[in-house]
Amino acid sequence: MLLSVNVGMPRNVPWQGKQVYTGIWKRPVDGPAMVRRLNIDGDGQGDRTGHGGEQRAVLVYQLDSYRHWARHFGRDDLSYGNFGENLTVDGMPDDQVCIGDRYRIGEAEFEITQPRVTCYRVGMRLGEPELPALLVSHHRPGFYMRVITEGHIQAGAEIVKTRTGPGALSVADTDALLYLPGRDPAKLRTALDIPALSPGWQGSFRELLEAGDHIADQAPAWAGFRPMRVTKLVRESPAVCSVYLSAEDGSSLPAAKAGQYLTVRVPGAGQPAPVRSYSLSSAPGASPYRISVKQDPHGVVSGYLNHQLRPGASLDIAAPRGDFVLDDGTGPVLLLSAGIGLTPVLAMLDELAAARSEREVWWVHSAHQPSDYPLAAEVHDLLAVLPHAHEYVCYSTVDGRLTADKLAGLGIPSEATTAYLCGPASFMSGMHDALVAMGIDDARIRTELFGALAAINPGIAGQARPAPHLPPGPAGTGPLVTFARSGIAAPFPADKHSVLELAEACDVPTRWSCRTGVCHTCVTPLLSGTFAYSPRPLEDPPDGQVLICCAQPSTDLVLDM
Repeated sequence: MLLSVNVGMPRNVPWQGKQVYTGIWKRPVDGPAMVRRLNIDGDGQGDRTGHGGEQRAVLVYQLDSYRHWARHFGRDDLSYGNFGENLTVDGMPDDQVCIGDRYRIGEAEFEITQPRVTCYRVGMRLGEPELPALLVSHHRPGFYMRVITEGHIQAGAEIVKTRTGPGALSVADTDALLYLPGRDPAKLRTALDIPALSPGWQGSFRELLEAGDHIADQAPAWAGFRPMRVTKLVRESPAVCSVYLSAEDGSSLPAAKAGQYLTVRVPGAGQPAPVRSYSLSSAPGASPYRISVKQDPHGVVSGYLNHQLRPGASLDIAAPRGDFVLDDGTGPVLLLSAGIGLTPVLAMLDELAAARSEREVWWVHSAHQPSDYPLAAEVHDLLAVLPHAHEYVCYSTVDGRLTADKLAGLGIPSEATTAYLCGPASFMSGMHDALVAMGIDDARIRTELFGALAAINPGIAGQARPAPHLPPGPAGTGPLVTFARSGIAAPFPADKHSVLELAEACDVPTRWSCRTGVCHTCVTPLLSGTFAYSPRPLEDPPDGQVLICCAQPSTDLVLDM
């Protein structure tokens, strides 16, 4: 039976010094309510990336789960709509209803599409921050439905099952497949064969299947930092110096993939020793490694590496990382770069040349002037051995900026072309849009970014974000936490409960959703150090990564964020 229809429009709610734009505050409707394709009249969602839309038009939660949480938390103040649901029902338990099942309620018909997305806002609504994790671990997430037939519904209406979905995969089992360890690949394949499963969850399950065979390949070649010897320095241009790095004992280095980067800790450039990341410009499998560093006019580390570093010096190096790597396909390849952004795509060009690839290869590079094109001779030599290579170099002082029109006029094929793009953020954004306009599939456009990744803070109302900085107030007394991409290092303060909270205090861009170790949105490469979890995540991330939303440092940490 339908016990209550609940609606609410989004509004700003204060939370931890921020404004969260959310529609999770729902209230019961008196009388009939009109259900439409995308919503119930009078209802809305604040964050449309995770809630709402055709696949998530209506959220359902059960009376039995209300009773469960009342016992668990010792509360007697829970009322319909408190879990953000649109429909409070008697029956329809998560471990019995299945993806693809259809139900008629009043005039409307619905189809179950996915479990509730774990989100911090349900914990915020009820004042129980751990609730997102508990919804999963207790197998009581609730579920979304899409609207098959629009119509009026009202509390007291009977709920009639009209069709059984294929696969017999319950909501609880579907939720566990995404968020809990020990998932069954056969069930993942079953889920992908259910047409009603929302595209977002289908994509997540497809990624889990594809990743299953490659987890070992993703592990870094060594843990933390290891000292390496500077064996050679080569001036490539007035502003760029190549640094060659070898193992201190002279042994061969583990092979890196074309496009990967090294994270470098430079003791001689300051205290605490600053940490930066640089693409490998050497060929895949080359030993020694080579990085080519451009002097930033105000860069302390790049200045040190360009002008003060000497052969024989020791630098601390983390293992090659990064998934901006050359694919093994046969279609055309576009290597598109600006300035020092050529370094990872140069390594890709080296790999193609070493294989004498028959692929059509387009090398397109933008520089200010010829003297700002380091490693140009090496590029030309590599292109010369490729039978289907094309080269276009645009010097802005001579030819003007590289524009979308110039790129489109080169005759780069759009079908089956994979593009690798590296350069300043504004360049990559403009060129990405230009490539899409040319007809290149967005899924085949891959970019490398060495600044902090774009933040994912669902529901946080738009607020100006200052540049990353040390946290306000007295310095902490805990282990040193270094955010490598943001160039910030701060001792962990006693008043913070997680690395995520410290990052937020430093205005380091963060990525999170559940904040309780469930969704893995906050997963971050761990470059060095040890940590403890509280609360314990439902599933640990792969080796070499950490969930910062529930991690506290045990020793000094260096994080790739």
